[in-house]
Amino acid sequence: MHPKYKRMIKKMEEREEGGRRQPDEPWFLYILRCENDAFYTGVTKDLKRRLKMHNNGRASRYTRARRPVRMVYHEDCAGHAQALVRECKVKALSRKEKEQLVLSGRKRSKKKGKRNG
Repeated sequence: MHPKYKRMIKKMEEREEGGRRQPDEPWFLYILRCENDAFYTGVTKDLKRRLKMHNNGRASRYTRARRPVRMVYHEDCAGHAQALVRECKVKALSRKEKEQLVLSGRKRSKKKGKRNG
């Protein structure tokens, strides 16, 4: 991982540990699979709305040119800072590691009886 991102993650984690107020709404980390089979990672408060924005070409320049996209993984985060920290960590993973994360999320959600993505 690039040293710049390591420093950023460390600062965000320190802020989270500082005891800031608890968030009213949950934040989510999500992974999309683009039409060209590429992964896109992001954070949001509203998964359905964000997926719709990506598929309408209004969320990111990257996915706008790679539509349609589908959500293949998501996880709950305690707050915005935690979601951003997790996003940096996931973006630093190799493609193979991201594929394993997506697969592990699907296996976990099938055991719970609901789909993850």
